[in-house]
Amino acid sequence: MADADTKGASASTPTAAKLTLLTLTAMVVGSMVGAGVFSLPGRFAAETGVAGALIAWAIAGLGMLMLAFVFQALALRRPQLDAGVYAYAKAGFGEYLGFFAAFGYWASACVGNVTYWVLIMSTIGAIWPALGDGDTVLAVVLSSVGLWLFFYLISRGVKEAAAINRIVTVAKIVPILVFVLLAVIYFEPSVFADNFAGADYAGSLFEQVKGTMLVTVFVFLGVEGASVYSRHAKRREDVGRATILGFLSVFAIFASVTIVSYGILPMGEIADLRQPSMAGVLEEAVGTWGKVFISIGLIVSVLGAYLAWTLMSAEVLYVAARDKDMPRFLGRATAADVPVPALVMTTCLTQVVLVVTYFSDDAFNFALDLTSSLTLIPFLLAAAYAVKILRSPDDGGIGGRSRDLTISILATLYTVFLIYAAGFKYLLVSLIIYAPATILFVMARREQGRRVFSPRELVILAVSVAGAVVGVVALAVGWISL
Repeated sequence: MADADTKGASASTPTAAKLTLLTLTAMVVGSMVGAGVFSLPGRFAAETGVAGALIAWAIAGLGMLMLAFVFQALALRRPQLDAGVYAYAKAGFGEYLGFFAAFGYWASACVGNVTYWVLIMSTIGAIWPALGDGDTVLAVVLSSVGLWLFFYLISRGVKEAAAINRIVTVAKIVPILVFVLLAVIYFEPSVFADNFAGADYAGSLFEQVKGTMLVTVFVFLGVEGASVYSRHAKRREDVGRATILGFLSVFAIFASVTIVSYGILPMGEIADLRQPSMAGVLEEAVGTWGKVFISIGLIVSVLGAYLAWTLMSAEVLYVAARDKDMPRFLGRATAADVPVPALVMTTCLTQVVLVVTYFSDDAFNFALDLTSSLTLIPFLLAAAYAVKILRSPDDGGIGGRSRDLTISILATLYTVFLIYAAGFKYLLVSLIIYAPATILFVMARREQGRRVFSPRELVILAVSVAGAVVGVVALAVGWISL
């Protein structure tokens, strides 16, 4: 790197910007309330009726609450670990799986960021047909411009970006609450009753519930947001508090948005709505102004979530590099505490995936499901780590051990169920992304003059590469498709 590029970088770890409980909670809410909530009516109606939706939210709510409690417990019992998901996987299961957790979490954030730009362009595309469903050439070009404008904003400093996110979080909650209120006012009990059991195409109740699991994972991504950004917390205990406060607030919003929509339109019509489906539901209830209102709220919401997720994903790469689990160039930060190389890499991967959406048949839904799938392995490793430490003598010396162990086991089982619900397709596609990332791990080991792989790590490498090869073959012969 040229001297001009490194002059502003700190030779040691920069002083972290200190964030309050309110700001940390806003980061959790801000990262969770994004593109997903505006697509909930259509995604749920395509899979299940009211009964299945109620069961799905009960399972997802309980499961994700268990994960939220896991992150809270780990923040208290292992306060020395930063960048939550990645750090927990490494501490529990070694450097290579820790690396995979860091990369998978980061990659899922980058893919998730693509859904934001696709949904923004699809929303505008309702009045500007040249943008289509967010996957035309013009849509990709405009999204790319926005992508790099945000890179410039975040590069100005973490404090400034976090403050903007707090303001945007408040602004974007308002239209969602208005949607729920208006949907209740225009609620039709007869329509709701007709939607209760689900349609013939939805299948058995178990299949209906199973079909919603990936979208519930997507909308709850960000529950670990305060944990990921723990090194910036003014008080360590605020990390756990922000996690629980953010989760409970957002869960109430998500479940309400889904259920009230079933009282406005038949589920078949909701399923056929253009994304964002929330806008179409409100248009049916109150007219065109409702669609415009939700569309504006969506753009504000998605831009705020994009800001929060870009901050968190760059932070994961940065901390992993500082811990020598990523190449050292990703561990550089400016005097303003911005990990610019990690931010550049994050923006570049998002740009690449954005271009790929042009060639996809259903860019939004595929990116949404892949984002969820990539996150499941890091979540599973974090929950399993909590089980591991709570069964050992070194449990952090905090009370409530039996309670936290039970919660951690439930969270682990829930994550295993999610991997099953995601299906073989997304597991294979995830491995196609995971396996080549090992190049970064090899770079980091060689920089340190260490042996690249231990015998145990070679086994993990072989499994990931074999899965990636099967995935590529499956795509090539048409067994699975994008």
